[in-house]
Amino acid sequence: MNKLLKWFKWFDNNILKMLVVLFIVLIPLYPKLPIIDIEYTYIYIRFEDFFVSLIYFVFFVQLLRKKVTITNKMWIPMALFWIAAIASFLYGHEVLKTVEVGYIGMLHAGRRIEYMLIFIVATTLIKSREDFMFYFKFVLATLFIVGVYGIGQKLFGWPAVQTMNPEYARGYILYLTPEARISSTFAGHYDLASYIIFLIPVVIGYYLFKPQIKYLVLFVLSLLVLVFTASRVSYIAYVASIFPFLIFKKKPKLLVFALVLTVIFTLASNNLTSRLKRTFQVKRILIDEKTGAVYVPQKISTKEVPAGSFYFKFGSQTSGISLEQYKKSIIAEKQIQATRSGEYIDVASLEANLKPINTVVSDISLATRLQVEWPRNIKAFLFSPVLGTGPSSLTEASDNDYLRWLGEFGLLGTTIFMYILISIGLTLLKKARENNKTESYLIWGYLFGFGALMINASYIDVFEASKVAFVFWLVTGLFIGYAQLKTKKV
Repeated sequence: MNKLLKWFKWFDNNILKMLVVLFIVLIPLYPKLPIIDIEYTYIYIRFEDFFVSLIYFVFFVQLLRKKVTITNKMWIPMALFWIAAIASFLYGHEVLKTVEVGYIGMLHAGRRIEYMLIFIVATTLIKSREDFMFYFKFVLATLFIVGVYGIGQKLFGWPAVQTMNPEYARGYILYLTPEARISSTFAGHYDLASYIIFLIPVVIGYYLFKPQIKYLVLFVLSLLVLVFTASRVSYIAYVASIFPFLIFKKKPKLLVFALVLTVIFTLASNNLTSRLKRTFQVKRILIDEKTGAVYVPQKISTKEVPAGSFYFKFGSQTSGISLEQYKKSIIAEKQIQATRSGEYIDVASLEANLKPINTVVSDISLATRLQVEWPRNIKAFLFSPVLGTGPSSLTEASDNDYLRWLGEFGLLGTTIFMYILISIGLTLLKKARENNKTESYLIWGYLFGFGALMINASYIDVFEASKVAFVFWLVTGLFIGYAQLKTKKV
């Protein structure tokens, strides 16, 4: 009986710790397989939602029993943000009618709470430097497994589960083509790349703190996986974070190593280099002066990013001789459409209206953001600047977290959320300056990784991507908990 009581006591004291360790491992590694279908959306209730709910239930029970204590006051602005998110939902659903399906809007508001609560749990578990290192090593080990699986996808055809579109989100097991961008255990290549660029500076910081070859190998593996994702914005965020970090910390040898390795991996990846080169393309396009329609002559291929119809005027109008064949194909297509619909088309007038110009066009990805998604977010903000139009009102993706916050939550929610992020940055900046030089490397690594993620947020909804958001708030909670410890000055 005494042994049983002793075991129960140990279990009671360590259950939250064990659950958080499982969280660190399972959230990035467990595939996004659906369990419960939610009507009117392709977002599903998944295993992670039930598992995280269990963690929060245990945490609140232990909190009531005073087995854990919330010592960080960041929960106050977080609670205010959650209230602002719910207020935006109620205003959008009940007043503006921009949130058409009530429970969808409530779920979108609720997932902000779900993602961020792990931050509070993590901060309460850090009572010593040893506690921080214990959890942090599981973060690094999980990153290694994610990287190995990503390489396996590229070289050995290991399967993927993605949510890049409504059909994939049903939980199909996919086998990627050789030219496809890898996603490892994540829902898509963008999510994986965001996860990688957030943790790469942290890995380098830990290598500077504890210079062992295995952490340098982890950096090399992570960089290779990042290149295989062919995510341009994440690649730019990586370059904008890791090199300034090494310059700032005056590590010339490591800087040269990282620079040479980055150049080699980049040039070896036709997918990434092709996407970088085709972000902006100099082309001669046809403009229908009567309707404003834009026609871009190009060959569509799965191996290349097609150009979009968003363009900058680059030169004066020129003769259309070199585009004559393309012009004829457009007219022929219009004639076929007119025949099918029984309409009359004036070929001479149409041909006269098509004028070629020299210009710079963006790729289809950037064009979609510039022409559709970002203007939609801005219009939502201008329509309801204080509370926004409510969570879920801007569809599942906006491809810019800053504009998404403004559009959905207005100035109130956005200001509170930015205050939380800035407070995190300032708290850790202060800790980095107080710590001895060696230990500060790790915190500086987090800060530069944080900066990389903020760059990514300008092009991707990283704070709404469940795996990335969970990892961010968990790791941030660990670092803030570490920052609360008494500093040992040199």
